[in-house]
Amino acid sequence: MFELELSQIEQKGLRRRLYITEPAEGSHVLINSKKVILMCSNDYLGLANHPKLRQSAREAMERYGFGSGASRLISGTGSLHCQLEERLAQFKETEAALLFNSGYAANIGVIPAIATNGDVILSDGLNHASIIDGCRLSKAQVHVYRHKDINQVEALLKINAHARRRLIVTDGVFSMDGDIAPLPALVSLSERYDAMLMVDDAHATGVLGPGGRGTVEHFGLTGRVAIQMGTLGKALGSFGAYVAGDRNLVDYLLNSARSFIFSTALPPAVCAASLAALDIVEQEPDHRNNLWANRNRFMQGLKAIGINTGDSESPIIPIIIGTSEKAMHASSRLLDSGVFATAIRPPTVAEGAARIRTTITALHTTMDIDSALNAFAELKQTGCIG
Repeated sequence: MFELELSQIEQKGLRRRLYITEPAEGSHVLINSKKVILMCSNDYLGLANHPKLRQSAREAMERYGFGSGASRLISGTGSLHCQLEERLAQFKETEAALLFNSGYAANIGVIPAIATNGDVILSDGLNHASIIDGCRLSKAQVHVYRHKDINQVEALLKINAHARRRLIVTDGVFSMDGDIAPLPALVSLSERYDAMLMVDDAHATGVLGPGGRGTVEHFGLTGRVAIQMGTLGKALGSFGAYVAGDRNLVDYLLNSARSFIFSTALPPAVCAASLAALDIVEQEPDHRNNLWANRNRFMQGLKAIGINTGDSESPIIPIIIGTSEKAMHASSRLLDSGVFATAIRPPTVAEGAARIRTTITALHTTMDIDSALNAFAELKQTGCIG
């Protein structure tokens, strides 16, 4: 069974296989016992293995055990869940927040809950797959607008003035291109046309803004975005996700978001680790400063080599290559050189836009970055990348 389907995937050069990685010190991992520089992790601040997170999780397990045992609305809500939601609301400067088990679970739960029959959703053409699937699950009419095309957003808002509710949904930082949503313009349109705006800040939480609060803080728009989603498993080094907004929104989602209602609650130890991560983000800005210093060094080096990095504005830096075959070959050559950076192929990106998606973290050293740049320079010289 599925032999034909797998063969077709293989012929297109799109069959995926798992890399088994084991942690090594700092920014390195072991792959087949070989230590390589990790250049494709979303652990932007390097907190996933931080002693404070490990200690907080260990203490929580000693007190509460590991599993939560039930969904939040049955018996799975513990004090740490409530503490974390309160802290997240404070961090995002909103009235309330609600935990979800992943960013994917948040988007496929929130979007269908708030947009249904008679409603219209406007979704950026490069939004994450979880947003796309949330829109598909919704009973609302969905319009996909050209990436960051504010004029088309406004035109769609005018055309759909009759809709009961209009929802604009966008990534804050786009996960495959590393560019940032035009949030000030989207906020202005949402206010002018009485639309709701939802921002997926999965790749901005902990990364953007003076306090690491994400794109809303980055643009000085606190209090003007109705729905903010973010994850705990990227820059915060933990696991899970949240939605932040006003109290009525959160209470409504608690009663209507199916992925929240019908999922076992996050383990208390995960909540404890997330609380520790928020402490670090708020109290130790050097992690974020190091991240951006590393990002800028790497970006400048790539530009000097003459490599196409698209429109990246964040620690996500794509190396645009073209075909899936070339991207896979480049990724393999990088691994041989001691750099682990995976190839991203369709359908994650468009046909002809396969790439190496590199990500920079606070843990990368100057030597790491220069070694990676040397590996990319060699690929450029040999014609493996344009």
